[in-house]
Amino acid sequence: MPETTNTAISATAYDSQVYCPFPDSIAKAGQDIILCIYNTDGSKLLAVAGQQGLTINRSAETVDVSSKDLANGWKAQIAGAKEWSIDNDGIYILSAESHKLLGKYFTNGDLVCLKIVDKKENYKPLFGGLACITDYSLEAPYDDSMAYSLSFAGYGELVDLTALDTATAAKVVDKPEA
Repeated sequence: MPETTNTAISATAYDSQVYCPFPDSIAKAGQDIILCIYNTDGSKLLAVAGQQGLTINRSAETVDVSSKDLANGWKAQIAGAKEWSIDNDGIYILSAESHKLLGKYFTNGDLVCLKIVDKKENYKPLFGGLACITDYSLEAPYDDSMAYSLSFAGYGELVDLTALDTATAAKVVDKPEA
């Protein structure tokens, strides 16, 4: 299927789209979205090896701004401080450089520079930010592969890299090493 998210299809292409009406945009396959980490000096971006699941959590505290003069006794709330976290899991690959680094970051309590990319679109940057590892669990069941589970808590803003201005976006070029 041709890429339809960034390129307009000619009205006469594909037999004038009589039986293949490509949509203007399509959903993303989760398998294409990859969590990456930088090494300690920021010179190398690594995809977290073995990953299967990725969840990006974003939330805001609620601030109660209710007062006696609000109509009909309903509460009034507004968004307060925001936070984000990431949960990631998959097959644990003991020899992978990414897992060796993650173990070091967890043990030392270091901040990790994270980047989420779309591998299908030539590793297009989606999100990035600093986080600490709050959980790095390993599971070794008798009848299945060894697995890992990671949780990151954001430190500051989770930057939407798809919304950057052109000049800033031009600086976001690192792709994960194979």
